[in-house]
Amino acid sequence: MQQQIAVITLGIAEPARSKRFYVKGFGWKPIFESEEIVFYQMNGMVLATWLAAALAADSGQAGNVPGAFSLAHNVTAKDAVQPLLDKLVWSGGRLLRPADAPPHGGFRGYVADPDGHAWEIAWNPSWPIDAVGHVTFGI
Repeated sequence: MQQQIAVITLGIAEPARSKRFYVKGFGWKPIFESEEIVFYQMNGMVLATWLAAALAADSGQAGNVPGAFSLAHNVTAKDAVQPLLDKLVWSGGRLLRPADAPPHGGFRGYVADPDGHAWEIAWNPSWPIDAVGHVTFGI
């Protein structure tokens, strides 16, 4: 079986608030949007933000109770981590962990989107990023 993820969908409460975080914070452009859902074309996959109640009904789950997980956005330079964290907080996010150097190397901080989804903003010199944004796992 091919190892791939096609779409990640995050349950949200307010589409406009969520869109501000992703568009103003990350600078991403929606490829489709309605009153309930927004799709963002990523490098090789799609990220969707969808009203939590609609996502719960579609998936058959009761409510929007995320488990312990985080999403990551890697940057190409250490000095790009803090400015992006600041921009995401300015765009409606909440700082979870200030940028620092973890024991395993690199530099990272955490921010939550307006609906509480944790994003790690990271730079790791062992994980190269190509021209189209694909990250390669490094040792």
